[in-house]
Amino acid sequence: MDLILWRHADAEFGAADMNRKLTKKGIKQAKDMADWLKPRIPKPWRLISSPADRAKETARALSNMMDIESEIAPGSDYLTLLAVANWPESETTTIVVAHQPTIGDAAAYLMGSKERGWSVRKSAVLWFSYRIRFKTEQVVLRAVMNPDLL
Repeated sequence: MDLILWRHADAEFGAADMNRKLTKKGIKQAKDMADWLKPRIPKPWRLISSPADRAKETARALSNMMDIESEIAPGSDYLTLLAVANWPESETTTIVVAHQPTIGDAAAYLMGSKERGWSVRKSAVLWFSYRIRFKTEQVVLRAVMNPDLL
C-alpha cells in the first residue's frame, strides 16, 4: 500500500475554522501539487479529505471524487487518520488531505520517531509505502514534495 499524506494548501484567516477557504496562493499550491501527483499515483487510488473547506478545496485540485471523513477534521489525532486510511491493510493507494499537527504526527510515527510535532509545510506531500521484505514489515519514505520546489 502507498499512503500519501497531503497537508491542505494556504488558507484565509478570519472565517470559522471549518469554513476557511484557500487563498489565491493556496489555489496555486494545490493545483501545482495535484499536477505533480497525477502522473505518479499508482492505480487504483482513493482520495480522502477532512470536511474542512480548505482541505476539500485542496483535494478537488486532484479530483472531485473523494471521501469526506469527519474523523480527520482539524484536531484529530494521527492514529485516527491512519485508521481512516486503513493503513497498512488497504490494497489501493490512499491520499489523505488533512491538517497540522495530525499530518506531521502521522509522518513522525510512520518514520519510527518517538517524538511528535513534525512540521509540514502547507500543501506539502509525504509519500509512504508499506512492504514486507525478508519477512520483515517496512515503511519506506518514497517522496517528500513541497510546493515551493515545483
